[in-house]
Amino acid sequence: MLDALLSSPFLGLTLTAAAWCFGCWVQKKTGFLLCNPLLIAVALIIALLVLLDIPYQTYSAGSDFIKLMLSPVTAVLALNIYNQRSILQKYFFPVLAGCLVGSLTSVGSTLALCRLFHVDEALTASLMPKSVTTAIAMGIAESHGGVAGIAAAAVMAAGIAGAVFAPIFAKLFHITEPVAEGLAIGACSHALGTTRAIEIGSVQGAMSSIAICVCGILTSVLALFL
Repeated sequence: MLDALLSSPFLGLTLTAAAWCFGCWVQKKTGFLLCNPLLIAVALIIALLVLLDIPYQTYSAGSDFIKLMLSPVTAVLALNIYNQRSILQKYFFPVLAGCLVGSLTSVGSTLALCRLFHVDEALTASLMPKSVTTAIAMGIAESHGGVAGIAAAAVMAAGIAGAVFAPIFAKLFHITEPVAEGLAIGACSHALGTTRAIEIGSVQGAMSSIAICVCGILTSVLALFL
């Protein structure tokens, strides 16, 4: 019976959902920034696959059901722009300019460093979209010959780093304008940073949410020319 359970295609789906729920519970209980549900879920799933000697192909057969939702989830990001349309109309040109500079800086600095250190093309393609949300980053990475898993890990690392250090840099460089602070956080650290931006202030949270969507669109367009 255990063998049948471990070989079931629903194993990946059930394991992923359970690990994510556990990660959310841990974050809610601790409130610690590094206790991110995605980070906890990834670590827990890897540990279980190793301990139970479950082939990745078996796990992936069930988790592919979740991958099917990436495209609809990406499309739903447009709803966030619509909900924040009043703020977007008021600060349209600053938002567009800030997100464009943020996207160019993120993609350009990654490509420059990868070229400098002679990084493999597949790894370069995986790291390039690190500052946009996971669903978009995985699509960009795969379309350029990268690895979706590495792209997801890079997105997670960028998000955690931005959420931790963005408020520190804002104080260091005396950035007191809520719109600028929110845009910067969202442009470099997507959803994880937005969670921190919401804690800082409502305007910062709203602008960071807009930056996630706009930077995702701009990065997708920039990737077409690379």
